[in-house]
Amino acid sequence: MTTDANTTNTEHPTGTSTGPVRRRGTAAGVLGAATVAMGLIAGVFYIFACAIMPALARSDDRVFIEVMQNVNDVIQNPVFFLSFLGALALTAVAAWQSRGAPHRWWVFAALAAYALAVVLTAAVNIPLNDDLAAAGAPTRIAEPAAVRDRFEDTWVAWNVVRAVLSTVALACLARALYLFRRPQASAYLESATGSSASR
Repeated sequence: MTTDANTTNTEHPTGTSTGPVRRRGTAAGVLGAATVAMGLIAGVFYIFACAIMPALARSDDRVFIEVMQNVNDVIQNPVFFLSFLGALALTAVAAWQSRGAPHRWWVFAALAAYALAVVLTAAVNIPLNDDLAAAGAPTRIAEPAAVRDRFEDTWVAWNVVRAVLSTVALACLARALYLFRRPQASAYLESATGSSASR
């Protein structure tokens, strides 16, 4: 192995520079983290769509309002925001890192799909949550059925859209991660084949 004091990269015996290897490792880590974060947030929207909201649909008006007020309050915590905003930030960084790479369109598609989900959350679901909180304590609401009607159907419908968009984003990131890792696996197999043939 040779070194040069005037260069920042060193070379492995195979002739590959450690600089690109490090950058590739960083990109793999970011893409993997984005995929995990997206999976977490897609799971949140999914469980609301297929379990929590259908279960609450069986409750009376005051119970429905109380539970949703509590959920909307406790979900505003660092763990949730780490996945909700982290998925967007990590996917954006992965998109920047993948520019020019064959898998870039999958990352761009994931970013577009999830960015739309975030916009819908800010434009529809959060204002509905705020209106529900502003209605006050369920026991003091004069017409709980009217409050529920203004909230439930719209919130549920757009949450399904968020669930679909985040799931699409997750699938795109998973595909991008597969395509990102495949050339490395192919290079390893070719190296192993060549090493075996030279014996």
